[in-house]
This record gives sequence, C-alpha cells and structure tokens, in this order.
Amino acid sequence: MSRYDLLVKNGTLVLPYVGSVRADLATRQGRIAAIGEDIPPADAEEVLDATGRLVFPGGVDAHYHLGIYRPLKVDAAQETRSSLVGGATSVLSYFRTGQHYLNRTGPYEEILPEVVAAVSGHSWTDFGFHLAPMDTRQVGEVPALVDRHGVSSFKYYMFYKGFNLSADSRDAKAFTMSDEYDLGHLYQIMEAVAAAGRRDAPLQGGPDRRVSLSLHCEQAELMRLFIDRVRAAGDPQTLKAYSDARPPLTERVAIGEATTLAAATACPVNLLHLSSGEALAAATEARLAHPDLDLRTEVTLHHLCLNHDELPGLGGKVNPPIRSAADTEALWAGVLSGKVDWVASDHACCLEEHKGDELWPALPGFGGTGLLYPILLSEGMHRRGLAPHRVAELVSANPARAYGLWPRKGSLLVGHDADLTVVDPDLEQEVSTDLLLSGQDHCPFAGRKVRGWPVATVLRGRIAYRDGAVVGDPRGTFLSR
Repeated sequence: MSRYDLLVKNGTLVLPYVGSVRADLATRQGRIAAIGEDIPPADAEEVLDATGRLVFPGGVDAHYHLGIYRPLKVDAAQETRSSLVGGATSVLSYFRTGQHYLNRTGPYEEILPEVVAAVSGHSWTDFGFHLAPMDTRQVGEVPALVDRHGVSSFKYYMFYKGFNLSADSRDAKAFTMSDEYDLGHLYQIMEAVAAAGRRDAPLQGGPDRRVSLSLHCEQAELMRLFIDRVRAAGDPQTLKAYSDARPPLTERVAIGEATTLAAATACPVNLLHLSSGEALAAATEARLAHPDLDLRTEVTLHHLCLNHDELPGLGGKVNPPIRSAADTEALWAGVLSGKVDWVASDHACCLEEHKGDELWPALPGFGGTGLLYPILLSEGMHRRGLAPHRVAELVSANPARAYGLWPRKGSLLVGHDADLTVVDPDLEQEVSTDLLLSGQDHCPFAGRKVRGWPVATVLRGRIAYRDGAVVGDPRGTFLSR
C-alpha cells in the first residue's frame, strides 16, 4: 500500500501570508500529509506533475447563489462544476426565503435541511450557506442556526425594503414574504448576530470563528428617486441607465446607515460587492470612524473588470450595477492597497431567456465562478504586479478566515483539507461559455483573453478537474462552520 494517495510533484507552493516555495506536497485520506523538498514518486498512488506551475490553495468562492433561478440540484451539478474550472473547491451560497429560490417562507429549522439535502450528492465542491433572516421569527433562529446547524454568517439586503430583485416592483412585502423589512429589522438581526458571536467566541477559539452579517448596501428611498428620473428621461434599455438608476450614492448612504448600526450593536459585518470608487471610499471612511468595528470588504470579478460602456445588451444586468471604467480602476487600487479583503464571483446562473431586451423585467445576475483564479492571475498578478501569495489571500485564505473555515480551508498546511489548484501561469485562453463548463448560455466576459489558468483542481486529496474536464463524480460535502 502506498504511503500517500496523491503527490503533487515539482511545483511552487503559494502560501498565504508567507510567499512562494518550491516543494512537493503529498496527501493522505483527504488531508495534506507532507510537504517536502523531494518526496519520492514511488511513495504515492498517483502523481500530479506540477513542473513550472503554481500550486494555490483551493479557492473559497464566498459569494454564490445556488438555486435562485433554477432547481437547487441542477445548479449544484452544473455551477459548482464551473467552480472547479476557476480553481475553487468551496462555495458559500446565499439563501433566503421569499420569491425565487423555493418561493416560500417558513422556519429555517425546516427549510435548511431541505436545501442541504437538495445540493448533497450533486455538488462538485464543498458547500455552505449564508442565511438571510427575512422576518422576526427567523431572527429568533440565529442562535440555533449557529449552534446546531453550523451556519455562522447571515445577510441583509438593504434595497429589499423598497424593491424586488429586478427593481421593477415596489411591492417589497409580497417579494420578501416577511413582516417589516426595514432598518429596525436590520438592527434586530445585528443584535442577534452579535450576541451569537459573543457566546460562540470562547468556545470556538477566536476571531477566525467569527459570526457575522453580510450586507448588500443600496439605499431604497434614493433608488426610488433615481429610477423614476431615468424612466422619465425616456427609459433607455442600457446597462448605463441601470447604473444611473442605482448610482454609487445609494451605496455610500447605505454603507453609512449600516455601519452606524453595526458599531452601535458591535456586530461584525461584511460589505458585499462594493461596485464603485465611492462605495470603497465609504467603507474606508467607516473603518476610520469606527476603529473597533470588525468590518471586512468584498469586491466581485465583474465589478473589477467590466464596465457599462463596453457591454452590449442586458446580459450584464446585476445588483449593484456594472459601473464605469474609472470605478474598475478605483476597485483595483483598493485590491492593491489592501483595502479590499477578498474577491468573489457573486455567481448566479441566469439564462439569456431571463434577460431579454427590456431593462426592468430582466433578471439580475450571471455566472463567473469559473474565472475566480484566472481573473486575479491575469488582471492582478500579470497586469498589475499582485504577488501570488496575495492572490491566494484574496481568493482563498481571507474569505476562509472571515467565514469560519480557516485553516481547514484556504491554506496549504499539513493536517488540513487537501484542497488545491495547479495553475499554469502562462496559459492564455479566450473566455467562452464552453470553456467555463457552466449551465449558463451566455457570459459577459466572453471573448476576453485571460492569462493564467488552473490545469487541475483537487478536492480533499483527489483530482476533481483536469485539463478542461471534471473527473469522477460529485463529492462535495456540507461545510459546518
């Protein structure tokens, strides 16, 4: 019997917070068992040659949507397959009750096991869930969700107090299927999350086991005004019009509201998908104004790389909207300076038939998980000089730390899950839907040439993706955090 199950030979290991080192890595029973200068190939059942390649920890795609527009098991099978293409081995999906997803409400005590069961057996990556308490009863479930169900992160959508997902209806209550979904509700959630975190910290061992609230920051009352103005001006059917109708000012004001409440309740918060230079500036100001607040920031691949003047049609409709080229550069500056804590995809498979040619009914969102490492390598490492270990922190280690997965996920440390991706840093490919292995039939990134691609992705010590194809069967398991 071989000493190791898999040997990754002759590669350069990229270690978050440390740097890069030339070494071999061996796995046994799903975990990293050894790192050494020259581990004999004969000691392993299978050898993966990584000569001339970089070995990153498997990506933790921390902003994801399974089952928002299609059945959970379909999305799990097709979209987590795409995650492997991008080097991600763990996905954390947002889930809420109300319209879309399961189109009903009720206690998470009943709904969460149903959701986990629907994804289990179909996911190619390990998976977990952030949950959104949509009504007061669900707020009361927060302690049990933390203690008994391994859910350590929650969400509040600030614009839902005035709009539905597409922003074509103001019947928010019918959409959320909730009671009062306002700042008072947000304050209640923050109190519950902060209390759960205080109780959990002594048992779980510190800040890497944090209980937190993630925030979609857009201010609904201002959205109402700007949407009315855009529609009155002739209702242009463009992505720029959508950005004008939900401008960066709505992010700035919402960030101010949310972080004020977070400081008052001592609730750790994550500001999701900052889409503009103005939003990033507001987050920076909040950190200065509330130095004791545990505040972390996220940007997405599409807000880093796409702008509304270059994208035709409505395939790129997303919340918050795609912004200007100046905003993309401001966000990259935040990545390079360390003001941005992690990068995610906000992956939500949405077919062309759900986009159409009318701006307001078009459903928001699109896929991007298959580009998680490639975009950071191409646009970050090659184009802007981002160090490989910083790429690993942004894609893997930092989200793992924020959401209670470190060091089991996000590291290349002996004794922890053998999740990794082997990258050819000089492989250049043109983005296409076929390349990304998603169920989505369009891609706003299509046609972009990207340099630096995973050639193999390993989940818990076994190869799950290699040379453009998945290997074996889906083996993803639920991540209790």
